[in-house]
Amino acid sequence: MVLPIVDFGAVAPELALTVFACLLLFAGVFLKENGRAVNPWLALAGVLVASAYAACPAEPHVSFSGMYAADRFTQFFKLMFLLGTGLTILISAKYSDDERINHGEYYALLLFATVGMMIMAAGSDMIVIFLGLELLSISLYALAGYTRMRAESNEAALKYFLLGGFAAGFLLYGMALIYGSTGHTGLFGIAKAVSHGSPNYTLLTIGSILLLVGLGFKVAAVPFHQWTPDVYQGSPVPVTAFMSAGPKAAVLAVMIRVFEQSVAFMNVDWTAWITVLAVMTMTVGNIAALVQTDAKRMLAFSSISHAGYAMVGLAAANKGGISAVLLYMLVYTFMNIGAFGILALVARKGEQRTRMADFTGFAYTNPGLAVVMTILVFSLAGIPPMAGFIAKFYIFMSAVEAGQYFLVFAAVVNSAIGIYYYLRFTVYMYMKDPAEQLPPLKASVGLLLALVISLYGVLRLGVAPGPYLEMAAKALLSF
Repeated sequence: MVLPIVDFGAVAPELALTVFACLLLFAGVFLKENGRAVNPWLALAGVLVASAYAACPAEPHVSFSGMYAADRFTQFFKLMFLLGTGLTILISAKYSDDERINHGEYYALLLFATVGMMIMAAGSDMIVIFLGLELLSISLYALAGYTRMRAESNEAALKYFLLGGFAAGFLLYGMALIYGSTGHTGLFGIAKAVSHGSPNYTLLTIGSILLLVGLGFKVAAVPFHQWTPDVYQGSPVPVTAFMSAGPKAAVLAVMIRVFEQSVAFMNVDWTAWITVLAVMTMTVGNIAALVQTDAKRMLAFSSISHAGYAMVGLAAANKGGISAVLLYMLVYTFMNIGAFGILALVARKGEQRTRMADFTGFAYTNPGLAVVMTILVFSLAGIPPMAGFIAKFYIFMSAVEAGQYFLVFAAVVNSAIGIYYYLRFTVYMYMKDPAEQLPPLKASVGLLLALVISLYGVLRLGVAPGPYLEMAAKALLSF
């Protein structure tokens, strides 16, 4: 069913976030210094309002002349993005005060980036997808360099901007070739043209490969991952947490739509291509993480490996694999943003303490936070009964069902490698004496709330993932 061109209900969450982002910009003008205390809570209110709109059930349909999908698949991702943004705002409240970046613009950029992710997940036309991707990218370029007094932050923004623009060229050129070969920019139109055998398959294949390269850059898949460690290390910690979760999920949503709805009918084995990317991404990410001494940089390489695990579900190319990808990204949002939240607290002002060694003796001075960090890194490592184990289990089982035994073997070996560098956190926290007496750290209300939500998500999805997996499976009924 195609609705009229204007359908405000389909974009209600995006409109809500846009309105609150504009209010944040005006708050700094009219409230002056008082606006700083309001900023995080006004941004959080915007997320809650948008979540209320996103959670409202609606009849699945496409709107804006078939360019925008309002279905369960879109709804699942929108709620996931809003969850990640809300957690990021909570861990940003005290950090932004300490770093003197508590400006309305900072939170407005977070909301605009979330709007971009929502547009990407809902886009059923390549033009709409590209607009969402650019809105997300421009916001992230600014956020990466937001702590302007730190040289590392400026370097991160510059590298991200230059390499991001280069990758956008690949993406846009690929879209142009796909349009040139099929005569359509809409995903359903492309699928129809491909299934009827009418396009120029040479141009279509080249365009699809270039599209995969551009999306591979955004999801930090090897060999398009070189920007990730430097950008993650130089960006403010809450921004790094935000970049590691939401944008990856948005790109995976686009990959699912494009390669499941449009070019899947081509006489090309896309499963083989994605399998190669998944194995390289898991392996390079884990091996590079092994030798890192900086916790922030280690988590950056870890995020690369997790992108590889998620791509295992794409390579499985079955309903179980795709639904497992959705569950995996939800779990990853909980555990990764929570871990970065504790890292932001340990790093302190100026992010001078982000090394693994800075966690030495953490369990003796901050036992409660150490327990939370232990649970989160155990989940990242895939140790039961945490949610990370369940998410990996469903991903791997989908690959087994698809007969991808080599891919499963590579994923299991990489998971074993990952356990080593994640457990280093517990070694430093519990088994080494600190070189200096570390003072107890005082977490803000916002950070504590974010940690409680993250902890609940990791334990709840680990013990009883059934309802969430069912929700992910229902999201695929749109296909």
